[in-house]
Amino acid sequence: MNLNQLVTIAREIMRGGLGAPLLVVMVLAMMVLPLPPIALDGLFTFNISLSLVVLLATIYALRPLELGVFPTVLLVSTLLRLALNVASTRVVLLEGHTGTDAAGRVIESFGDFVIGGNYAVGLVVFAILVIINFVVVTKGAGRISEVSARFTLDAMPGKQMAIDADVNAGLISQEEARQLRQEVRMEADFYGSMDGASKFVRGDAIAGILILFINIIGGLAIGTLQHQLPVAEALRNYTLLTIGDGLVAQIPSLLLSTATAIIVTRMSQAEDMGQQVVAQLFAKPRALGVTGGVIGALGLIPGMPNVIFLALAGASLGAAYWLSNRSKDQSPETEHMMESEPPPTPPEQRDISWDDVQPVDMIGLEVGYRLIPLVDRNQGGELMGRIKGVRKKLSQEMGFLIPSVHIKDNLELPPDGYRILLRGVPVGQGQIHPERDMAINPGRVFGTLDGTPTKDPAFGMDALWIDPTNREHAQTLGYTVVDPSTVVATHLSHLLETNAAQLLGHEEAQLMLDALARTAPKLVEELVPKLLPLAVIVKVMRNLLEEGIPVRDIRTIAETLAEQAPKSQESGDLAAAVRIALSPQIIQKINGMEDELPVMTLDPALEQILQNAFQADSGGPGLEPSLAERLLGSLKDAVKRQESNAQPAVLLVPPVLRRALAKLTRYSIEGLHVLSYNEVPEDRQLRLVATIGG
Repeated sequence: MNLNQLVTIAREIMRGGLGAPLLVVMVLAMMVLPLPPIALDGLFTFNISLSLVVLLATIYALRPLELGVFPTVLLVSTLLRLALNVASTRVVLLEGHTGTDAAGRVIESFGDFVIGGNYAVGLVVFAILVIINFVVVTKGAGRISEVSARFTLDAMPGKQMAIDADVNAGLISQEEARQLRQEVRMEADFYGSMDGASKFVRGDAIAGILILFINIIGGLAIGTLQHQLPVAEALRNYTLLTIGDGLVAQIPSLLLSTATAIIVTRMSQAEDMGQQVVAQLFAKPRALGVTGGVIGALGLIPGMPNVIFLALAGASLGAAYWLSNRSKDQSPETEHMMESEPPPTPPEQRDISWDDVQPVDMIGLEVGYRLIPLVDRNQGGELMGRIKGVRKKLSQEMGFLIPSVHIKDNLELPPDGYRILLRGVPVGQGQIHPERDMAINPGRVFGTLDGTPTKDPAFGMDALWIDPTNREHAQTLGYTVVDPSTVVATHLSHLLETNAAQLLGHEEAQLMLDALARTAPKLVEELVPKLLPLAVIVKVMRNLLEEGIPVRDIRTIAETLAEQAPKSQESGDLAAAVRIALSPQIIQKINGMEDELPVMTLDPALEQILQNAFQADSGGPGLEPSLAERLLGSLKDAVKRQESNAQPAVLLVPPVLRRALAKLTRYSIEGLHVLSYNEVPEDRQLRLVATIGG
């Protein structure tokens, strides 16, 4: 049977799900059945090789999550090593009186060659290895595993909210969000498993110490009492065998402990460990230069190993000089070339024309000069990509193409300020720190964080400007951490969604109808212009967008308008009819898939007063100021109660009052949905939660 056949058989065993059961049976057999010395040699060699493979895998892994199976491998290798300890102990105690080769050549080599056949030296070497493994490496790795597991679990809510914020801002797709959430869960599972797996390594080190003393004491008793060996010979044989056995076990244990420490101290970045060390440790030539100077000064002291010290100092200074030259900017040559060029000739003066009259941008973003790198792709700016993601997300949600965002610098703004304009009119502004991150308090955090207090410009939530190096720590405390580009993109997304009605014009509406005509040509042909002019359709769509209702279901909108046009040409009446047709979509957006909808209603007396006050032909409220103030106060209190209960705030009113009350509360009460009775689908149950009185 050749090597290829053996590999094929091993693959078939793994595919059949027999690998793990066979491994468990093998470990149990090693503990119960006596093994010949040659089998021990092979298994000890395999154990050392496995430990080296695991160590090198941790070094070459780009991210800790690439070795998600590491805790399981750690457990299996620990059980294998303990089973080998049991098997070798049996052989040492049974056959140790025959000589130092009783337990195989591997143990004899470690007991004879590595420590020179001197069991006193062997005890010292073994003790040093145990101290290094148990006190230094294992204890440190265990502590890091505990802290990493706790911080990772505490950071999960903040990371999940950051992913949700990126999705809402249009920066990532739903598929990318699912992958990121899966990575967050895998990271929490991995570090939680590592917290427990590190205890295996610690327990293995303790077991090695106990096994050493048990083997020496037991072997001395068996050799002198059962086999009548002299005390010196028994002590030599069994001690050398025990120390050799302990060294063979402790070296793989030390390798696995080192692998555990490496993987729990790695950062979650897709970068090779060697690249991280070179890029971060030797990034500053000054550090190598100072080191070379100190080592060179020590090398000049008489009595020191001058050649070694001076050679190392020369190497450090040479490396510092090379790194310094490598990092020098070549821009002076470019500047010299630019200076040598003749100045451009001034353009000829010409008369102004209509080309000099620029149209007003539909959407504009003005930035201060310190924010220019955020919008310049050549300088690594990410804001342009974020804005493109915002436009794509809102276009898919709203049902029409969001116009392009025209970006320009404005020296009248603060250096780190920005301004968002719609149709040339500012609708929002803010200031950001381009070199820092914003940590937003979602309402519940678990500690204090150093930073500059501020407000989230999009939603007005409390926030802090923090150093990017504190990002992970802020997330563990429950903060949602976003970079400056995301802050601007989220603010822009919120303002565009709030003012979507201003973005829809005749051109956008006509393009939507043209797209519908490809699938329903007769419907569009009958609707425009036979039944309704395009201007009325635009008004209806703007009415819907003003109340946060997307117009992406253009077919339902067009069918409803075609049905209602013979009855009324008034845009408000037509919008009310379209709302009824879109009621399943409206309720879905408010309450999801819940069958029961919590609602608030008006007191009958107040309802009658409002019906008398709101005249159909007035187009607006005719309320007394005091009554309007009391009504708005009662509604605000009710909305706060619903928000505290994590439930939507829905006011259910008669159809004649819906439009006027929606207009009255649209900008004064955020989060309130005003619905009429006929806008609730028949398959939804209503639950009365409050009655609003005047």
